[in-house]
Amino acid sequence: MSISSNLQSIRNSIASTAYACNRDPAHIKLLAVSKRHSKASIQEAVDAGQMYFGENYIQEAQEKCLAFKDIAFHFIGHVQSNKAKLAAELFRMVETVDSLKLAKALNKHLEIINKNLDILIQVNIGNDPKKYGVAPKDTIPFLQNIQALSRVRIKGLMTMPPFSSDPEETRSYFRALRQLSIDCGKQELFYNNEKIELSMGMSHDFKIAIEEGSTSIRVGTAIFGERPNP
Repeated sequence: MSISSNLQSIRNSIASTAYACNRDPAHIKLLAVSKRHSKASIQEAVDAGQMYFGENYIQEAQEKCLAFKDIAFHFIGHVQSNKAKLAAELFRMVETVDSLKLAKALNKHLEIINKNLDILIQVNIGNDPKKYGVAPKDTIPFLQNIQALSRVRIKGLMTMPPFSSDPEETRSYFRALRQLSIDCGKQELFYNNEKIELSMGMSHDFKIAIEEGSTSIRVGTAIFGERPNP
């Protein structure tokens, strides 16, 4: 199967799942996870109408971001504070802000280059010690602490729940993140509290995520095939 046909298949699945739960598929963004894939593969996806891409490694993404300046690249990996300068310069959105130190570092570099940056707060919704993210109980205080940072626009929340071979087992985590976003929105802690973004759901569980309110799903292998070895 080609990248183009893979994309069409996923778009069809997004649409059918959205309609089944009375949602508009136009409100659900497909983020093509292009880490370790070539610029040629990205170009094939762009030719098929794909406009949003996710990258996990800043140095690898740098060349891609410069080559495709009209494409929205989101950073979806863990950001070390010493890489905040590059992250601020390169990406349309950073989905994995999980510390005050990182938020301040991004804001500092954004002020220097006179740029605003959309961000999501990564929440460790399952309190998984193997995953990054703000603890659910700390999310509201964390959002309150970064309100004064004028260059980062807090669009919503992102999570990766504990992995399960049964996608249905992720439902409670997605539901919990949506409720947390509602609670934060009631306190007006987002850039737009009427349009909160929720990045949740990947290849194996995005249908469940859509049913629970996801506005952005992250899909890689099902679009591009297996990743080449590093």
